[in-house]
Amino acid sequence: MHKRTVVIVGAGALGSHLVLLARNWPAELTVVDFDRTERKNTLAQFHNIQSVGNNKAKALQQAMLSLFRKKTDAHAVKVTAGNIEVLLGTAFLVIDCTDNYEAREVIQKFCKKTRPCLHGCLSAAGDLARIIWTEHFKADKEGEDGQATCVDGQNLWFHAMAASLLAGVAQRFLETEEKQSFQLTPTSLIRLT
Repeated sequence: MHKRTVVIVGAGALGSHLVLLARNWPAELTVVDFDRTERKNTLAQFHNIQSVGNNKAKALQQAMLSLFRKKTDAHAVKVTAGNIEVLLGTAFLVIDCTDNYEAREVIQKFCKKTRPCLHGCLSAAGDLARIIWTEHFKADKEGEDGQATCVDGQNLWFHAMAASLLAGVAQRFLETEEKQSFQLTPTSLIRLT
């Protein structure tokens, strides 16, 4: 199969694990994230102590190369309406793993017109995941200030499970162009489309 480019936007609790699982895809990988790794991220994300203080996308790029010899492009920038064409314009598939409303809206608006986009979303508490194609996706606002986030590692197993399902849906699309969407909790899996 001809190699295609997959752009993963967001390298946190869901996106960082997805990058790890995407290492065998018949695709070139690009990771986009403006954020830096903090010590608390190492509990719930695929980032290690050595990457603390470094950009998340660049840290994953280095990890993929050193662990698996997988070359991965990395962009240490925030996705905006002004740069989205440059960042996502060559993608065959975009996977949105961002955790904020504004980024999800910009990505969805761009992708609805131009290319397939799969959104992977975790609830702030990290105990609900949605894997849904952009034509059925509606971004929701973040929770209240002080709400729990996916940083304490308590639901690491669930993040990995959600990332595995997201990886499976994306890989199936890369192989067959079939689109599946799901909602996942620690005790249930529901097929949405």
